[in-house]
Amino acid sequence: MKTILNTLLLGCTALFMSCSQKPFVPVHSQNPWEDDYSAMSDMKDYKQWGTYNVHDPSCLLVGDTYYMYSTDAIFRLDSVAIKNGNLPFGYIQVRKSKDLVNWEFAGWAFDEIPVEAKQWVLEQSGGVGASNIWAPYICEYKGKYRLYYSVSAFAKQTSYIGLAESDSPAGPWELKGCVVKTKTGDEMNAIDPSIVTNLDNGEQWMHYGSYFGGLHCVQLNPETGLAMHEGDQGHLTARRFNGKKNNIEAPEIIYNPALKQYFLFVSYDPLMTTYNVRVGRSDNPQGPFFDFFGKDMREEEDNYPILTYPYQFKNHAGWAGTAHNCVFTDKDGQFFMAHQARLRPDNHMMDLHVRDMYWTADGWPVVSPQRYAAVPQRQITKEDLAGDWEILVIKGEAPSRDLEAGQILWGENKLKEDEENKSIVITINNDLSILGELKRMCKFDDMNLLTIATSDTASYTVRLFMGQDWENQTQTILFTGLNTEGHSVWGKKIK
Repeated sequence: MKTILNTLLLGCTALFMSCSQKPFVPVHSQNPWEDDYSAMSDMKDYKQWGTYNVHDPSCLLVGDTYYMYSTDAIFRLDSVAIKNGNLPFGYIQVRKSKDLVNWEFAGWAFDEIPVEAKQWVLEQSGGVGASNIWAPYICEYKGKYRLYYSVSAFAKQTSYIGLAESDSPAGPWELKGCVVKTKTGDEMNAIDPSIVTNLDNGEQWMHYGSYFGGLHCVQLNPETGLAMHEGDQGHLTARRFNGKKNNIEAPEIIYNPALKQYFLFVSYDPLMTTYNVRVGRSDNPQGPFFDFFGKDMREEEDNYPILTYPYQFKNHAGWAGTAHNCVFTDKDGQFFMAHQARLRPDNHMMDLHVRDMYWTADGWPVVSPQRYAAVPQRQITKEDLAGDWEILVIKGEAPSRDLEAGQILWGENKLKEDEENKSIVITINNDLSILGELKRMCKFDDMNLLTIATSDTASYTVRLFMGQDWENQTQTILFTGLNTEGHSVWGKKIK
């Protein structure tokens, strides 16, 4: 316990000696929805799947409405109900929201798997696969909406990324052809597309890839949305330590105009267990990308920082599979991250998590420890910090498991004891000392930033803000930041 506390919020004394105001106390606030959706998981209930059965999301704000597209993964899949109900399972789920909290299930984008994509996969994989559409990506170009999609076969490189266009984010969608396709023996795997435009020269780049050969980047023709040079499969941008065993996939590429840098988010590990998000950055959309410690992401190492990882706050079963993210902004330019998360302990139900995203002083993204719930913001004072806090350090190493194509073997869907991050509770006293531990100085300012000293010479800063404590159903103060090891540090005031 003492070692953990020294790493986290050690001391924090003599910060403020005046506590004339009463500290903030969390207030009751009902969660917008339940985490366990087994009671409405039948196919007949699909119109109630607002935040349920979300996997591999991609999101775009159009006017005042957020449109989200995702892989058609379904808990308790019922093929008979699909057939009898004439439901187009497998063909990209679509959702809409006005507030990022309440989501309307709006059906499916396609009514069948595109024929050319299906034929390619079946011909190259001996007749297996091509039973679903994976990992869509949505973007807009000159008034046209472009929906990229992946068709593949599990644990094979027989894959196809295609493009469809529409005048409306709701469709109907017109197929425009193949962007990239791969087969057995190629270095890369054509799944998980993400697109970015270079604002300086108009160039467009698509990042894609998976366990097979790492992540790659290919230049697109902005006018067609297809590859600039037909047949081009692009160049390497990221891979992993021991890449023949450990999974990397789901690139998400964005540009931050305030920082004038491009950020490449990637997902590590098996999607049902220790799935987690890392990130690197570059001055160029096509890379090279460098991590928290300045390491080139093309090298066969594991990169930092870690933004999400399986975790458990108290009073809740906890979450696994917290990755394959998308990043998007609201009308004011505020960034958000969305990803799937799997409810423990079985890790089969897939809930949508949308999180506020902030940026550290040295230009790295961090995300909220809690899902977004549109909680009103307020200025946080020094007096508000006194009370009990629950804290998590988000860290994780490669799982010590037998894997197939970077995924867990059948029947090993539950987390092991060392594959999650659990919280601790600390008390900040009225003088802002911590549990009487060795006293060190912290610095708080009116920008809702708290700088935490971990030694006489080392410190890190977390951002304080208001949010929903989903585990305790209260509105409270949250914080997020990065420590010097590249681990996210999450906190919430619980009393």
